[in-house]
Amino acid sequence: MALKIYNTLTRKKEDFKPIKKGEVGFYQCGPTVYWTQHLGNIRAMVMADVIVRTLKYLDYEVNFVRNYTDVGHLTSDEDFGEDKLEKGARREGKTPQEIADKYIKIFENDVHNVNTLPTTVSPRATESVKEIIKMVETLLDKGFAYKTDLAIYFDVSKAKDYTRLSHQKQEENIAGAGTGDVNDPEKINPADFVLWFFKKGVHQNAIQTWNSPWGEGFPGWHIECSAMSKKFIGETIDIHMGGVEHIPVHHTNEIAQSESANDKNFVNYWIHNEHLLVDGGKMSKSQGTSYSVQEIKEKGYKPLSLRYFFLQAHYRSKQNFTWDAMRASQTGLINLYGQVAKLDSDKTFLEKIFSFKGRIDEKYKKEFVEKLEDDFNTPQALSVVSSLLKSNLSDKDKLATILDFDKVLGLNLHNAKSNAPKIFSEEIIPHNIVMLMEKRKEARDNKNYEEADRLRNEIEKLGFEIKDTSEGQKIFKK
Repeated sequence: MALKIYNTLTRKKEDFKPIKKGEVGFYQCGPTVYWTQHLGNIRAMVMADVIVRTLKYLDYEVNFVRNYTDVGHLTSDEDFGEDKLEKGARREGKTPQEIADKYIKIFENDVHNVNTLPTTVSPRATESVKEIIKMVETLLDKGFAYKTDLAIYFDVSKAKDYTRLSHQKQEENIAGAGTGDVNDPEKINPADFVLWFFKKGVHQNAIQTWNSPWGEGFPGWHIECSAMSKKFIGETIDIHMGGVEHIPVHHTNEIAQSESANDKNFVNYWIHNEHLLVDGGKMSKSQGTSYSVQEIKEKGYKPLSLRYFFLQAHYRSKQNFTWDAMRASQTGLINLYGQVAKLDSDKTFLEKIFSFKGRIDEKYKKEFVEKLEDDFNTPQALSVVSSLLKSNLSDKDKLATILDFDKVLGLNLHNAKSNAPKIFSEEIIPHNIVMLMEKRKEARDNKNYEEADRLRNEIEKLGFEIKDTSEGQKIFKK
C-alpha cells in the first residue's frame, strides 16, 4: 500500500508522489507570535509532527519548514486592522521584536513539551523582506500587481482559476475585503489583496517598516509565506499544511501570487487540519477557554497526556477538548506506560546487555504502517497498539514493536518505567487516584510537602496506600 494523502485541492485521497524520490519538502504555516498559542494551535503542531514522523518512518528525508509571522498579519486576518505584533507591543510596553522573541520562546518550549521534532528551519518573516520585495517586483513587472497611494495590490482578476482551492465563487471569497480602515478608492477589485503596505494613512505610524523601490512600508501577510517557502524549499512544494480557516483567504492568495510569480505549480498536496473545540464551542479568550500548555501543566496534567489526547482524533476531524477528556487521556497514557513497563523484565544493566533482544513483529508493523499510510490515521494506528498489547507475542517482541511504533507516536514509551506509577497488580488504578498521585508527585517536586501530605490523606481515604521509594511513588490497595 502506498501513502495516500487527502488533498484539499482535489477533495480526494491521492497516492503520494514526491518531486524528488525519497525527499519531501513540507511547509507548515506557523504562528503569529504576538500571544501565547492556544491548544488549538498546539494541536496543529502535533498533527504536523505526526506527518513528519510518519514520512521519516517511511524512509523519506524531510525538509520541514515552519515560519514565524512577526510582521504584516493584521487583526482582521485580511487587509484592515492593526498589525498584531504592534498590538502586542502596545499591550506590554515592548518593541515588536521583543514581543516576537518572547512568544517564540514560549511557543518553542510548548512544542518541545509535547515532544515534537525540531523543524529543519523556522524562518521569521522579518528575516525574508529582501525575498518578499523581489517577489512583489516580479508580480508588478508581469502585470499581476498594481500600485495605489496606500499599497501594492495583487489583481485577482489576473490569477488563473483563483478560487480552485476554496471552491467558492469569487465574489464570496473574501467578504468585506476593501472595507474598514483601509478602504482604498484606487483598489480595482474588492477581492484584491495587499502585497505591500505603505507607511501612509492608517499605517503612517507603523513601527516595523523597510525601504523598498516603491517607498517605505511593510509586507502583507500572504506574500510572506510565498517568499519563505520558495527561499527554503523551492518554487514547488510537495506538501503545504495549515488550518482549515486558511483555505478561503490565506492559502488561496498564496497560490495566486506564487504561481503568477514563478510560472509553476505551487503545491502538490494541500493538507488542512480541523479545529479544536472546547466544551463543544469555539475557543474564546473572552470566555476563558483559550487554554495554553502552561495552564494544562498548572492543573497537574503532563503535556504528553495532551499529545496522547490529540492522537485519538484524525487531523481532518474536529476534536472536543474538555477537562474530563483530559483526565481520561492522562489516565490512559499512564496505564499505557504501566503496560509497556511490565514488558521490560530486565532488572540490571548487565541483564540488559546480555539478554535476548526482542524483534519487531512484521505482521503488526504492516498493520501499523497501513493505518498511517491511509492519510495519517492516528486513531487507527493506536488501535494497532492496543491489539499488539493484547496479543500472544512474547513480552520482548511486544516491547521491541511498540518502541518502534513510538518513533511516530512520540509518547516517550522508552521511558515508560520512569513515567508509569509503580503498580503491583494487573488492576488498572482508577483515574481519580492516578490524578491525585500525579498532583502529589508535582507537589513533592516543588517541595510543597504540606500539599503532598494532604493528597496522601485523600488517597488513603479512598482505599489506597501510597509509599515513597527510590523508584518513585508506589500504590497499593488497602
